[in-house]
Amino acid sequence: MLGLNYTSVTEFILIGFSAFPHLQLMFFLLLLLMYLFTLLGNLLIMATVWKEHSLHTPMYLFLCALSISEVLYTFAIIPRMLADLLSTHSSIPFKACASQMFFSFTFGFTHSFLLTVMGYDRYVAICHPLRYNTLMSPRGCARLVAWSWAGGSVMGLVVTTAVFQLTFCGSNEIHYFGCHVPPLLKLACGNVSTVAMGVGLVCITALLGCCLLILLSYAFIVAAILRIPSAEGRHKAFSTCASHLTVVVVHYGFASVIYLKPKGPQSLEGDTLMGITYTVLTPFLSPIIFSLRNKELKEAMKKTFFSNLYPSSI
Repeated sequence: MLGLNYTSVTEFILIGFSAFPHLQLMFFLLLLLMYLFTLLGNLLIMATVWKEHSLHTPMYLFLCALSISEVLYTFAIIPRMLADLLSTHSSIPFKACASQMFFSFTFGFTHSFLLTVMGYDRYVAICHPLRYNTLMSPRGCARLVAWSWAGGSVMGLVVTTAVFQLTFCGSNEIHYFGCHVPPLLKLACGNVSTVAMGVGLVCITALLGCCLLILLSYAFIVAAILRIPSAEGRHKAFSTCASHLTVVVVHYGFASVIYLKPKGPQSLEGDTLMGITYTVLTPFLSPIIFSLRNKELKEAMKKTFFSNLYPSSI
C-alpha cells in the first residue's frame, strides 16, 4: 500500500438514476410534485400554528420544529436530485458532497430526536397531566428543541468527518443519487471497515435509542389510557397520540429498510428506489398524516386559510 499513488478526487459522479434512463422525466415530474407538496404542507402547518393562538402549546411547538427539520432535510437533497435528473452529466464537487452528507444527517437525526421529544410530551400530558405545565414549560420546551438540533448537528459532524477523512481512490462514480455513506465507502481506500463499523454503530445506536425511548413512552401511555374508565375518555386520550404514532411507524419503518438491511449484493435499481422511499416519501407523508389525523390542527387550518376563501360558508 505504501508504494501506491492515489489521485485526489475533486468531484463525484452520481449514477443512481442511470438505471432508469427512459424514466428520468417521469421521475423528475413525480419527485418535483412531491417536493412542492412537502414544502407546502409543512409551511401550512408552521403558518397555522403561528397564527392560531390556541395552538401555542408544547405539542405544536415541537410539530413546528419537526416541520422545519423536514423542509431543511428535503432542501439538502431533493433540489440537486431534480437537477441531476435533467442533466446529462450528474456530478457533484467534493466539498458539496461533504456538505450534503453533513446537512442530510444533521436534519435527519434532528427529525428522529424531535419525534422522541414529542413522544415524551405525550407521555407527560397523559401520564402526569397535573405536572405538565411545570415539566413542559416554555424554557423546558426550548431546551428540548435546542438539544435535538444540537444532537443532530453532532451526528452529522461525526459521520461526515469519519467518512471524508478517508482517501478516495479509483473510480469516482457513486452508485446512488446522493452522497450516502455505503456507496462512498466503496470508493475509499485505507481502513474502510473500521470506519464503516463505527459509523454504522453510531447511526444504529442513535436510531434504536430514539425508537426504544418512544416505545417506552407509549408503553406508559397505553397503560394510563387503559385505566381511563370511559370509552370516550380513552378515545380522546389516544387521539392526541395517533398522528405522532403513525409518523413514528412510517419514519422508523423506512429508516430500518435503509440502515438495517442485510449485507450482500444490492442492485442499483433497488438501492435507488429504497433511497427515494426514505428521502422523498417519508417527508411527503408526514404533513399529510399530521393534517388529517390531528383534528385540532385540521380545524385550525380550515379556520385560518379556508375561511378567507369561502367566507359565506363559515
